[in-house]
Amino acid sequence: MSRKIHLRYEQLQNALRRQKRVLVAFSGGCDSAFLLAAARRELGKEAVLAVTAVSASLAAREKKSAEHVVRLLDVQHLFLQTDELTNPSYSANPSNRCFFCKDELFGKLAPIALEKDMVLIDGYNASDRADVRPGLQAARAWKVSHPLDAADLDKRSIRVLSRWMGLPTWNKPASPCLSSRIPYGRAVTEKILRQIEQAEDAVRAEGFKIVRVRHYGDEARVEVPLKDLARLMDENCWPNLVQRVAACGYARVIADPRGFESGRLNKP
Repeated sequence: MSRKIHLRYEQLQNALRRQKRVLVAFSGGCDSAFLLAAARRELGKEAVLAVTAVSASLAAREKKSAEHVVRLLDVQHLFLQTDELTNPSYSANPSNRCFFCKDELFGKLAPIALEKDMVLIDGYNASDRADVRPGLQAARAWKVSHPLDAADLDKRSIRVLSRWMGLPTWNKPASPCLSSRIPYGRAVTEKILRQIEQAEDAVRAEGFKIVRVRHYGDEARVEVPLKDLARLMDENCWPNLVQRVAACGYARVIADPRGFESGRLNKP
């Protein structure tokens, strides 16, 4: 570990000590898992609570992953039902859709944090500054603290520190909510989210770890990293995979020749 990363980790430790008691908005991903582990180490079990939002946009595999991490870390944990899909401003899928999701989440977490005399924190970090993050506005409105960002810890540093801690999430690929597979302007429904989840599970069953199935109505566009594209298109894989994805409710299945790109639908 470099001295720079070590110093930034010390900054994170100092910030957590100042906060004393924290409620971690825990998605189960690399960033929030590292933050949760750091808080558990620094503050102890009784001063840390992890809360994971559960809704139609959370894939079942991500819920299981979150359960595994909290058991490993031995932290207090709650699953919290959120209902962003019932909000027309969310289900209409505007370009700031994430604001309405985070507003729903933090609006339910903030009273819990207040009741337990805890500071509400999340995994926003230095690498997120360059990304499209409408949810940040909601975080500011609900006074959510960002200890990773305050310590200037970026994604690479978080992965290095996660590996040093022995966390299983140190190399976990990013896995945003299922709604992120639907182009802006197309309605988000629970039926479509289940369709996407089933299609992605079908691709993962063939051994692909990083997968996105972008939903274009009757068309599914399958994205895997460029290094995996040849294997995806192999005659022993692709015909069978097309059938399995089509069985999820798609009339047409194509492989995106550009390969996987995180946040592709955020681009014009």
